[in-house]
Amino acid sequence: MSAHPSEIKHFMKGLKKRNPHEAEFHQAVEEVAESVMPWYLEHEDYRKAQILERLTEPDRIITFRVSWETDDGDIRANRAWRVQFNHALGPYKGGLRFHPTVTQSILKFLGFEQIFKNSLTGLPLGGANIAGFKKVADAMMAYGVF
Repeated sequence: MSAHPSEIKHFMKGLKKRNPHEAEFHQAVEEVAESVMPWYLEHEDYRKAQILERLTEPDRIITFRVSWETDDGDIRANRAWRVQFNHALGPYKGGLRFHPTVTQSILKFLGFEQIFKNSLTGLPLGGANIAGFKKVADAMMAYGVF
């Protein structure tokens, strides 16, 4: 547990209120929040700009239908999502997931973690561990993203 449990609890309460029934997304955000909260609390400029809150809110979520035909000739339709998080470092990056258990919560979890992966690898893509968090936060401040 972090050295700042009350701040994490308060932050997570707001996140869960805005994103109910998304356990996978909650877990991913809480793990990052526990890691960055001590550093985040030391940087008033990032707190005032609500960088952590803004990083956990997707830029957009597009919901659409994918129709397909089975081997037997039956037509099926499935719901699909495109979840786009922060693009401060470059264009959105993501992947496709085809599985009956994929949900919006899982895609938000994957997209949220992708911004950190891209930041840490130096790829000029959006999509931040602690080192990546500062890089993304600085870019958001510099370019007025959001």
